Amino acid sequence: MTDEQLDLVVTYRKRARRYDLTANLFYLVGFREWSYRKQAVKELYLQPGDTVIELGCGTGINFSLLEQAVGPEGRIIGVDLTDAMLDQARRRVDRHGWINVDLVRRDATNYYYQDEVAGILTSFSIMAMPDYDSIIQRSAESLPPGKRLVTLELGQPGWAPQWLRRFAIRLFSPFGVTAENAAYCPWESMQKHFPQVKRRMLYFNIASIATGIAGTREN
Repeated sequence: MTDEQLDLVVTYRKRARRYDLTANLFYLVGFREWSYRKQAVKELYLQPGDTVIELGCGTGINFSLLEQAVGPEGRIIGVDLTDAMLDQARRRVDRHGWINVDLVRRDATNYYYQDEVAGILTSFSIMAMPDYDSIIQRSAESLPPGKRLVTLELGQPGWAPQWLRRFAIRLFSPFGVTAENAAYCPWESMQKHFPQVKRRMLYFNIASIATGIAGTREN
């Protein structure tokens, strides 16, 4: 594990138990976090029986939405680097009695898709992954034609003055946002690796949902 990855693990170990509560507090500033998650999952266009992977699944806060989409006959694979976050996810899975959820402790850059995957989701997580370009490239190469990678992420709006950018970084730091990773542009990487990319801006352009639709694979 690299020093950067270890720092992430330490950070999220501290936040794991309070992560879901922190997410709910953003409604106080008009950030409709749960609504954005629902929109992101809807954008995957999943069907009952599908297999979906969530990279950086954290506490499993999206699992109920994914369960509704793929049904009990489908499969959810949650991948995360932090043991404490996966512990919270495991408690959520046990509490709901979901038997179709697999939890994998792995760095997303080293996770290889072994099954036919119908969709890949990341929410407030890929920005914390420095090598996100390789993750997006592997997703584009692994998804069947027409299937989707959907990212729900935060970022710094270009129009914002410095004081507002600093405030936004501070406000969303519980999601792992730093000045460095807030400048990442995963949607630009998606444009490199997917033949079709859509992006919808949210919350004064501070958040966005980006969708990469896989094309025909070359022989």
